[in-house]
Amino acid sequence: MPIEIRMPALSPTMTEGNLARWLKKEGDEVHSGDVIAEIETDKATMEYEAADEGRLGKIIVPEGAQGIKVNQPIALLLEEGEDPAELEKFAVSAQPAVGAARAEPQGTPPVMPEPKTEPAAAPPAQTAPATAPVPAAEPVPAAENGRVFASPLARRMAVHAGLDLRAIRGSGPQGRIVKVDIERTLGQPGAAVPGVAPGTAPAGPAMPAVATQQVLALAGSPPYSEKPHSAMRRVIARRLTESKQTVPHFYMSVDCAIDELLRVRAVLNADRQDHISINDFVIRAAALALRQVPAANASWSDEAIILWERADISVAVALDDGLITPIVRGADLKGLAQIAAETRDLAQRARVGKLKLEEFQGGTFSISNLGMYGIREFAAVINPPQGGILAVGIGEQRPVVRNGQLTVATVMTCTLSCDHRAVDGAVGAQFLAAFKRLVEEPARMLL
Repeated sequence: MPIEIRMPALSPTMTEGNLARWLKKEGDEVHSGDVIAEIETDKATMEYEAADEGRLGKIIVPEGAQGIKVNQPIALLLEEGEDPAELEKFAVSAQPAVGAARAEPQGTPPVMPEPKTEPAAAPPAQTAPATAPVPAAEPVPAAENGRVFASPLARRMAVHAGLDLRAIRGSGPQGRIVKVDIERTLGQPGAAVPGVAPGTAPAGPAMPAVATQQVLALAGSPPYSEKPHSAMRRVIARRLTESKQTVPHFYMSVDCAIDELLRVRAVLNADRQDHISINDFVIRAAALALRQVPAANASWSDEAIILWERADISVAVALDDGLITPIVRGADLKGLAQIAAETRDLAQRARVGKLKLEEFQGGTFSISNLGMYGIREFAAVINPPQGGILAVGIGEQRPVVRNGQLTVATVMTCTLSCDHRAVDGAVGAQFLAAFKRLVEEPARMLL
């Protein structure tokens, strides 16, 4: 019997992906470990390695297909000596799983199970009429036990948004509610806003969804164009909203004189083709400061404060449609040259979507540097479950007072955002003091 090649789950939260490119064609031999396709997730384009051996008998999902649910068949693999005649009837039964409506595959449970209970009915005030006349919502077909038919992704989206599935008309097979139905409902004025984790209440008052027509009306309808949300932009919006709603941020800033750092950097780069950047010094200083003040290298959980024993530094990299945070793991154990080589490689591959999953998921502390854009000072949003993020501004010449005398120094302002549940004010201040000392005395980083 042909072996099904299914859409893989390339991250713990992935529910669907896009098939960017096939690297094997029908008839090609496939060995275990061969890269057979490139899969686009919400963060990166990742290589898909085969787990079985055989011959690629049939490609079910073509290149460029989008919104393919995890575990849906994307190709069929013939084992050695297997009759190709078995391929056609097997492919026919697998084909509906990747059609426009995409029913869930049979026989293999989804990566994330459906909730066992239906979401609570939304209050009537949350249901608002659409801007254009639409047919009245009809009850969704239900099984004898009263269960509403909806895909696992649609159920999770509804729970996040506080929507009542019974009030939504499904466009899938036999009235099944799918992703597009939830998105259409959320686009109506007054719809609930996704972003609050299931089973939790928002930290502040819930804000209503803002439809395009509402924005246009409030702005006075000037000329405009639309840029559709990408999967990455939706994830960024949801995570940042969750962070500001659920994490009690507090901020503190410090000014660092970096004239000595610039001098040391110039000496180190004199005989190097691959230069060490100021940001590499910042990563090294932050990692060493976390080692000196281990209470700052922390995350909050409901059971305990988790103290990380290694400084894995996430470094924000700007992309065309958002940002990604590749990780320098064990930065407290690495020298400046190694950090420089790693950050350069990670940033280059991040911009072309070639990072591996483990290279951008995780981290214990983040750094966001906007100094290259001339930004003097800013406060960054914490990336949960991390307990802090350091925002780094431009190094610029400013008047300073030293020993009662006015002079000029190159000063860089850094602002620490802390999760006050895990990192107290005194701990944050100790971290910044250690960081400032390392930046202003960079020889300490060379030990």
